[in-house]
Amino acid sequence: MSRARALWQRAPAPVIDLALVAAAAVDVRLNNWEPTRLELALAAVGCTALAFRRRFPLVVFLLTLPVALMQDVAVAVLVALFTLAERSRNRRLLAGCVALAAVASSTPWPLAEVDRTMTLVFLVYGLATAAAPVLFGQLLQAQRDLARRLAEIEEAREHERTLHAQAVLARERAQLAREMHDVVSHQVSLIAVRAGALQVAARDMDAKEAARTIRSLSVTTLDELRTMVTLLRASGGDAAELTPQPTLADLRKLVESSGTHVQLTGELPPTVSTPTQRALYRTVQEALTNVRKHAPGATASVALWQDGDGIGVTVTNTPPTRSSLPLPGSQQGLVGLRERADILHGTLDAGPTTEGGYRVRLRIPLSAD
Repeated sequence: MSRARALWQRAPAPVIDLALVAAAAVDVRLNNWEPTRLELALAAVGCTALAFRRRFPLVVFLLTLPVALMQDVAVAVLVALFTLAERSRNRRLLAGCVALAAVASSTPWPLAEVDRTMTLVFLVYGLATAAAPVLFGQLLQAQRDLARRLAEIEEAREHERTLHAQAVLARERAQLAREMHDVVSHQVSLIAVRAGALQVAARDMDAKEAARTIRSLSVTTLDELRTMVTLLRASGGDAAELTPQPTLADLRKLVESSGTHVQLTGELPPTVSTPTQRALYRTVQEALTNVRKHAPGATASVALWQDGDGIGVTVTNTPPTRSSLPLPGSQQGLVGLRERADILHGTLDAGPTTEGGYRVRLRIPLSAD
């Protein structure tokens, strides 16, 4: 049974439709031995219409109704009812079609004297027969909806697991930031103090120059260390944070693997500093993550630009094309991006567009480089 069903599902749609047209025609021929020309024409129209049942289910059903007048149970009518029920969510329309099919099958043809009792019996029988394919079609529709819903739930769970892993990593990053601040910065500060003392006490010019260089490098290292500690505390967890930091050269790969249709435009000068490149990359990454999470089916554009005394990036997405699931969120993504921008004396603006989409814009002054 399952093998036959799999073969049926893999068969091309035109082949299935032609098979149903042939089955309906054979059914009419077996149940009508001496049809009139009118009956033959109506039956031909009804059976042939099944080839278009996927595009015009309601019209095809109406065209098959004359076949129901000729026989009690017509394959063409049952197939048309099933197709309509599989594609329509209008329960009133389906109930009306069931009633029409039952009335047509219980009406004597050719029209003659009506036996009310037998007509009522045939009507009840016709209602039960017509309701069967409708119920089956609605069941198949519900099964597809359930499968789609389960896929969305699984996607939401996978995203939730990713968020949980990022939260765990964020705690580890905060602990690492404290250790760097308490241990490394203390040791580097001592090196700077000792180098300063050596610079004052030394009489040899080479020794003074070496001490001055050591002190200068120590102060620079402390500044870089403070920046790294601030970023570790400000931004959310991502496995890539503990690996070599991404740059603008990695943007195209990020766009291609985002799972969203994204158009990347613009270029920036190669002299952009590494902290600025990281801020631009993380802004695009967070914006595309929010598009995938909150605007399913939307398209996005990423524009790199330079406006004279500043450089930046703008990420804009269109409105979603389908409803999004209520996924959990830390609400800290944009906060972390704004903290990154503040460190570089830049600005981050985010908000909805007039078309119903969303825009994130980061600008960093060139002086920050």
